[in-house]
Amino acid sequence: MGTSQESGVHGGSPARHIVWDWNSTLFHDIDAVMAATNDSFAAYGLPPITLERYRELYTVPVPRFYEKITGRVPEPQEWAMLDATFQRSYARHAVACALTPGVDDLLAGWLAAGRTQSLLSLTAHDDLMPFVDRFAIADMFLRVDGRIGPPGGGKAEHLARHLKALDADPAGVVVIGDAADDAYAARELGASAVLYTGGSHSRTSLERVGVPVVDTLAEAVALAAG
Repeated sequence: MGTSQESGVHGGSPARHIVWDWNSTLFHDIDAVMAATNDSFAAYGLPPITLERYRELYTVPVPRFYEKITGRVPEPQEWAMLDATFQRSYARHAVACALTPGVDDLLAGWLAAGRTQSLLSLTAHDDLMPFVDRFAIADMFLRVDGRIGPPGGGKAEHLARHLKALDADPAGVVVIGDAADDAYAARELGASAVLYTGGSHSRTSLERVGVPVVDTLAEAVALAAG
């Protein structure tokens, strides 16, 4: 385990607010993601992919991920089929997944330090909330926002709406997530980011983004704390 670019965020100043990503960050669902991805690949006539290969190729918006696999962006009807297959399979497998170890203590500790946090996900909002409620953590966040509208988009616009609803100054915000898109969205809006290696990207691909990269969420919170 370890941190790359250990100078931290905000030039070492503590963040006032964390925006947490959900899938494969707070929610340890990478096994469900892989099962659902390979089910969607099978429906598309593609061979299964390994976790290592997935982490090398995964990107957001997700249709670009399929473009890397097949050499072309899926047609709208193909994308609809792929996404529907993925979502059905993910729903079956995700029920066996749990929070990333230590999340409860990290969320509680951040609040105890007098700071705030929120949750932002590209999972459809109506699909996200049963999981948040299942783990009884909704009250730890000022706001929980899942995706409203069709899948396939990026995170910057979603993050912009989230921060506006919070009336949060991006300069005091750290986004903690597992995907390069989390950091790109934060950068576009003037927030900082820390990326976690336990999810969809390899450490090598995350380090190319140019933000701190950590192997545990505890390290991510420590960096956010300054």
